[in-house]
Amino acid sequence: MVFTNTLDPILFSIGPFAIHWYGILYALGVLGVYYYVRYEIKSGRFKTSLQDFDTFFVWAVIAMVVGARLFEVFFYNPSFYFQQPLSIFYVWQGGLSFHGGLIGAVLAALWWCKKKNVQFLHLADIIIIPAAFAQALGRLGNFFNGELLGTPFSGAWAVITPAMDSIARHPVQFYEIFYNLVVFGILFSLRKKNMPTGTIFALFLIIYSTFRFITEFFKEPVTIYAGLPLGQWLGIFMAGIGIWLWFWMRRRTSQPLNTA
Repeated sequence: MVFTNTLDPILFSIGPFAIHWYGILYALGVLGVYYYVRYEIKSGRFKTSLQDFDTFFVWAVIAMVVGARLFEVFFYNPSFYFQQPLSIFYVWQGGLSFHGGLIGAVLAALWWCKKKNVQFLHLADIIIIPAAFAQALGRLGNFFNGELLGTPFSGAWAVITPAMDSIARHPVQFYEIFYNLVVFGILFSLRKKNMPTGTIFALFLIIYSTFRFITEFFKEPVTIYAGLPLGQWLGIFMAGIGIWLWFWMRRRTSQPLNTA
């Protein structure tokens, strides 16, 4: 039975101000990452002060949002945003690129780790676990917004989004929710294993990118480069970094993430 997505993207309004499901779900994801890492600090599995982490996290979130939006503007939908430049600031309406957000967060983390003499890969191993779950929440927000359309599909689980068109399509948002939860489950199960620092982050890059590459076949391509959607090229690049990191860690002496 085809599902018609008539969900209201607005949770509630207060006068002229509207609270969108997209923003609420992303905020919940960010808070989940924040409290998860604070728990790891309190448990002694990550060595830094709560105050230092709080300062870093604020800058990391800013860098993530800016990176995610700029990537969307310049690589995914430049014609729309150049015609309507004020829309660049309407982040609550959707349009945050995961890859751009990851780049922004990584740059902020590299800067902070160098400043505080903290091992970047140690931080990456910890923070990427709840980040995978947060990504699943973000995709649910995409579904409420009626964005990230799938390719035409006539199966029983197809979805029609009347706000966009009347075509039954693959519910790619739920495909991405599913694999992000799988990635989260895998990484979470490995969090206390005695492995070289950086292993969890490398696995995330490899597994996430593989799932993302496959899912792109069921999405309406927005931007094509050399015959492939941009998302698939980015997946290849991310997976390549993850594979390189995996082998690089095993060629050097590395402290384990933890020994619990």
